[in-house]
Amino acid sequence: MSESLADDSPALSIAAVERDTGISKDTLRAWERRYGFPSPRRDDAGDRMYPAEQVERLRRIKRLLDAGHRPAQVTRLPVESLDGLLQRSLGLHARGSADAGAAQTVAPYIELLQRNDADALQRTLSLAVLRQGLAGFVTAVVAPLNTAVGNAWMLGRLQVHQEHLYTEVVQRVLRTAIASAARPEPSASPARVLLTTVPQEPHTLGLLMTEAMLILEGCHCVQLGAQTPLADIDAAVRDHAADIVALSFSTLLPTAQVLESLHELRRRLPATVALWAGGSCAALSRAPAGVEVLREFADLTRRLAERRPPAAG
Repeated sequence: MSESLADDSPALSIAAVERDTGISKDTLRAWERRYGFPSPRRDDAGDRMYPAEQVERLRRIKRLLDAGHRPAQVTRLPVESLDGLLQRSLGLHARGSADAGAAQTVAPYIELLQRNDADALQRTLSLAVLRQGLAGFVTAVVAPLNTAVGNAWMLGRLQVHQEHLYTEVVQRVLRTAIASAARPEPSASPARVLLTTVPQEPHTLGLLMTEAMLILEGCHCVQLGAQTPLADIDAAVRDHAADIVALSFSTLLPTAQVLESLHELRRRLPATVALWAGGSCAALSRAPAGVEVLREFADLTRRLAERRPPAAG
């Protein structure tokens, strides 16, 4: 049962918790009725207010749900048990990784984040671009580092401000690398790709990583950034004569919202325009017909190759 907000401890509204955790308001209320957690307090107006420790617990629960656990299995567990499950889930993921050395590769960057050394982090990442090239930097450094930073944040090894710092620094390095990258000779009709996210999806790092790989394949990219209304995506496709719309999804949005956005956008776009979706969102496994889900950057390269006309013999 909810209790009154009788002290001055930090607490978040239900709307803030939804934004912070990616768990919808309806789901939070349903869990409260069904499982007794979360158990928000009430402010003077009778509105739900969630203490900080419950929000932290909800973040862990969301990560476990994304890993395949069911709400009934995890919502009643204390933080210690949730952390144990996370450790086991993340450990299994690491052992199943194709790159056994990923942990060693990203460890120096995580250490710089923990020291809050933004300048050193940017220098080290910029050197990695020079050493590995743009494609190698995206696939061998940024991709595993994204996973490692997310895992470290969920396990309490990085704070929210450090995760935000990481995102800002990597975006800065990627933009610089993209601007200075050597492009291949343009083909007669390079694919024109529009990159954006749907409303309420603020994460753009995946878009920059995708843009980097696309320009190396000779594509013409139109980067709209985050949270473009669906009607405006449709208008931009027509204005820029785009062949492909590439969307990036994090774990933030509820499944229903992801699927609804994809359904609606596919309905709006001309049939000749490809709709690509990628990212860490589990809902993409249920993407509607007409949406091409790209799990890896190798998928992106393969799909582009399939679109190109055969070379003249």
